[in-house]
This record gives sequence, C-alpha cells and structure tokens, in this order.
Amino acid sequence: MTDSNTLELARTAMATHDWRGAYDAFLGASVDQALSGDDLEKLAEAAWWTAHPKECIDALERAYAAHSREGDPRRAAAVALNLAEQSSERLQSAQATGWLQRATRLLEALPEGVEHGYLELAMAMTSSGVEEMMKHGAAMLDIGSRFHDNDLQAFGLMVQGLAHVAKAQVEQGMSLIDEATVAAIGGELTPRATGYVYCMTIVVCRDLADYKRAGEWTEATTRWCERQAIGGFPGHCRVRRAEIIRLRGAFADAEDEARHAVQELTAFGDLPIAGVGFHEIGEIRLRMGDLDLAEEAFAEAHQRGNEAQPGLALLQLARGRSVAARSSIRAALTDQPMALARARLLPAQVEIALAVHDVAEARQAAEELQEIASNYDAPLWHATAHQALGVVLTYEGDAPGAIAELREALRHWSQADFPFETAQARRCLGMAHRANGDETSAAMELQAAHGTFERLGAQLEAARCLEMINAGAPKAGRRVARTFMFTDIVGSTNLLETIGDDAWEDVVRWHDETLRSAIESKRGEIVHTTGDGFFATFADAPAAASCAVAIQRLLAEHRRQHGFAPQVRIGLHAAEATLMVDDYAGMGVHQAARIGALAEAGEIVVTCETVEREPIPFAVSDERAVSLKGIARPVRVVSIEWRS
Repeated sequence: MTDSNTLELARTAMATHDWRGAYDAFLGASVDQALSGDDLEKLAEAAWWTAHPKECIDALERAYAAHSREGDPRRAAAVALNLAEQSSERLQSAQATGWLQRATRLLEALPEGVEHGYLELAMAMTSSGVEEMMKHGAAMLDIGSRFHDNDLQAFGLMVQGLAHVAKAQVEQGMSLIDEATVAAIGGELTPRATGYVYCMTIVVCRDLADYKRAGEWTEATTRWCERQAIGGFPGHCRVRRAEIIRLRGAFADAEDEARHAVQELTAFGDLPIAGVGFHEIGEIRLRMGDLDLAEEAFAEAHQRGNEAQPGLALLQLARGRSVAARSSIRAALTDQPMALARARLLPAQVEIALAVHDVAEARQAAEELQEIASNYDAPLWHATAHQALGVVLTYEGDAPGAIAELREALRHWSQADFPFETAQARRCLGMAHRANGDETSAAMELQAAHGTFERLGAQLEAARCLEMINAGAPKAGRRVARTFMFTDIVGSTNLLETIGDDAWEDVVRWHDETLRSAIESKRGEIVHTTGDGFFATFADAPAAASCAVAIQRLLAEHRRQHGFAPQVRIGLHAAEATLMVDDYAGMGVHQAARIGALAEAGEIVVTCETVEREPIPFAVSDERAVSLKGIARPVRVVSIEWRS
C-alpha cells in the first residue's frame, strides 16, 4: 500500500471513529513521511482514545511544531491548550502552566476566534471563584454561538450550570447542564466533547447526592463508550459506577469495578481519576472492616493527588487514633471551601468529635450539614443531616429529639436502598431508644442493623452491633451518676517531633501503663483511650480526685528520679449520664472533657459543683469562672493542690 493510501485509510478510520485502525494507520504513514499538523492532531486523538498517553503527547508536541512551521498560529494555540489540559491531568503543573501561557500569548495577537473560547474553558477550569467561572462560561457560550461551535456551546452551558450549582441555585444549574447533556445525547458534539459532558454531568449528580440520576447517566455513558470503541472514558465511568454499586451494598462487585477502572486509568495516564479509584477501593475495604487494605488503597490514592478524605480520618478512628483522626478531618475541612465537598466530610467530623466527647464541635458540624441540606434540598443530604443531628442529640441527653431525627434519616436511607447507611441509621436509632429507656425498640433496631452488616460482610460494624445487643438491659441505657476524668499529654505533637517515633512509642507505652495502673488501683473504670490520654469514671469525687493526685505525683517522682516524664493535664466533673454499652453520653460528659482541655500542664481542674457536692481530701485553689465551648453559662472551677 502506498503512503498516500495509508494516510487516506487513516483519515477514513478517524471519520468512522475506528480509533484502533486510525492509530495504526497514522503510525504506519508517519514512518515514511512527515505528517501535517492536522494529521498529527488526528494521530494524537486516536492515541488518546486507544489509551496510548505517551504517543498522544508526542503527537501533540509534533503537531504544535508543525502548525508553527506551517504559519498557522491559531491551530498551534489550539494544540497548546490541548497540551495544557493533558499535562494538568497528569499532575504536571509546570508544563500545564507553560502551555497555557503559550496559548494565551499566541491568541492575544490574533482576531477573536473559536480558539479564544477554548482559552476561556481553560481559564474556567482553573478559576478561583464561582463568579469568575460564570463569566468564563458566558464568554464560551457567546463565542461558540457566533462561530457555530457546538462543543464550545455545550461546555459554556456546563460551566455556567456548575457555577449555579456551586451557588446553591440547583434548579437553574441543572437546567443548563441538562441542555448540554441533551446535545451530547443527540449526537451534536464530537466524541471527546460528548464524553466530557457525560462525565461532568455524572460528577455533579454525585455531588448533589442524586445517585439515581447519576446511575442512569453512568449506564448511558458506558453504552455510548462501548458503541464508540473507546478505551479511555470507561475508566472514568467505572469509578463512578463503583461508588454506586458500593452504595447498593455489593462490596465485592464494587471493588472489582474500581480495580478495573484503576487499571484502565493508569494505562491511560490519568493519575487524578485513578486516585479517585483507589479512594473508592479504600472506602469499600473500610466498610468491610479490612483496615490494612483500606490503608494501602488510601495511600495509593494520596500518592496520585487524592486526599482520600474522610476515609483516612475514619481509618485513624477505627484504629483508636482519635487525636490523629481529629487533626486529619479538621485539616481536610480547612482546605475545603465548597459546600457540597464539605458535606462529605462533616459526618466524619461529627463521629470523630463525639468519640473524643467534644459535643460542641459535633453540633457545629451537624448544624452546618443542616444548612447545606436546606440549601441544596437533596433527599440524601437531608438523610445525612438528620442522622448527624440525631447522634448529637443522643450525646446531649435529648433521646426523644434524637429518635425523631434518626427516624427521618432511616426513612431517607431506606427509600434510597442504601443498605450500609440504612443499617448505620438503625444502629444509631437503637442507641437513642436505649437512652430513652425503650429496650424493646433498641433491641429490634440493633438486631436489624446487625443482620444487614453481617449480610454485607461489614465485619467491624457487625461486631459493634453484636456487642451492643449483648449488653442489653438493664446495664445499657440507664442514667447513672459518676465522676468523669479526662487526661491528656500536653504538647504531644512537639514532643513527638523532638524525640522521634520510636522513643515516642516507648513514652506512650510507659504513660499508658502508669495511668492505667493508677486508675485501676482507685477502682476507676477506663471507658476508652482518647489518643494521648484516658477517659475514666469513678463512683465518687473523692476517689477520682485521689486518682488524679496519685497520677501527678507518680509522674513528678519519675521526673525527679529519671529526668523526664510527660506533662499531663487532668479534668474532673461529677454528673449524671446515660450508659451507652462502651461509652457514656450526656452534657455532663461533654463538660468533663472541656474541663480536661482547659487544664494546664501538671494541673488538675475540677468543677466547684463537684467538690461542693462531695468534699475531697485535698486543698484547692481559689475558684474562677471559665467559659466552655458548647456550655451556655460560665462554669466555676478550682485547681487541686496536689504537690505535698
């Protein structure tokens, strides 16, 4: 076959979307002749669709050079924009910036054309604010309309739609997105533009928690990919489909789909979306209770530019590292200004904050979730918000209010047919019933949750439910009077940085053994560790105070004899609380935790209410009034004089 025939065959294959045939033919033609800039662009597109990322970049770079030689700066600018996009997808930020600046410089010297519209698209994708996105989207739509470019018009509609959704103008935004998607369905767009529109539509549906719609678009996109013999976009679609399969409770199938997606996307060079795939694998494994494989998957996701949150924070919590979990979720929220993205992090903040008995922080997160649910009015965001508030109310001691909220959450999750989330809501509802003294309803919800978790293969959650069931009445759900103690190592982060991991582990081991022995010797009950400290309860205030003093004296003596012992702060408060199998709930516990956080290094702080109710055998300082987060009125406290 002659070179001209091979080239013609390649062009014909491109016209019929025979990507493999076009790729092979263009490669064959390029061996014996220099391809034009237009043909090199076609080679790059064929390479892109057939998952040959290196060859795609090489062809685009050659196309840029060819257009420059041919005196066509407009096409050279278009190729530079393509290279900027490709570099960005591969996390090559310096090259992405360089190509974008080159395209901008070329287009500044040219009369307005459709390429200026694609420059607006590139600027929209890197814009820092919603109004800026809106402006770029409007410019794209205007230029696309005037130059009769359907792809650019669709992208303009999509960008404006995304901006409206970000502003909580969901109906207006989805109307524009639907219009762009209809153009894709109707065959008005090029294959690549069609794929991008489909993917962006699926992502925004997922962000809005409209999983029914996302599932429909995912299947439509997959069918379109198969008809076009595409080897790239299925990876994108499979990641989203894996999430939907996971939410439907088919964990093994979801993991298979996610791993298939990762393989395709890795071959394709799309590292960020491959990171999303690994994140999804981590979420699946976390739900199954396989913490080691979850950690591996989250690490792979992080390596590819995905923050893997809230999975990483919840993994730390599952491993008992509540302080690290709290720092992790706080950092993720600090870095995330977008409401819908924050909505995916806030439930984890509620769970982690309650694990360290910071009810005020948990309530703040729950209230933010309520605001987001109100603004975006999606059933599953309402489910999330009701559940978060219900759990917070349980810990605040408002069991009837908690039951009402959790029933609403259960209704939404059940209607969505998400079994794992439904079982979680049942477990939370069971504990609220128990706190309300209704053991029959509590047992019914906990047993239903346990059965679902077992069927799904969620081992840790099933074991957690079983423990709650076995506790049963009369122990759990009772209101009890206790003196609560919270301890914490002061300056632990700085100490860790100073002495290193190995020495820190030795310090923590010695600290835990010392405090555990002291608490048990005073007949205290260790509820759980709180990262660098303990949460313990005592039958009365004198026993709690004696234990706190013993701890500080043991640490001081070790410091005197051996030169070092960690500085510890201790807070004490006596109150009634609800026994929750392996924990206590109520504002009294929250107040004790805040008192502990208030203390300085080497200090024991106790509320005046506690020592006035039961005198303790130690001198105390003058009282002072302090303000505590989540407590409306100032609280009177004193410090115990423990140094003999």
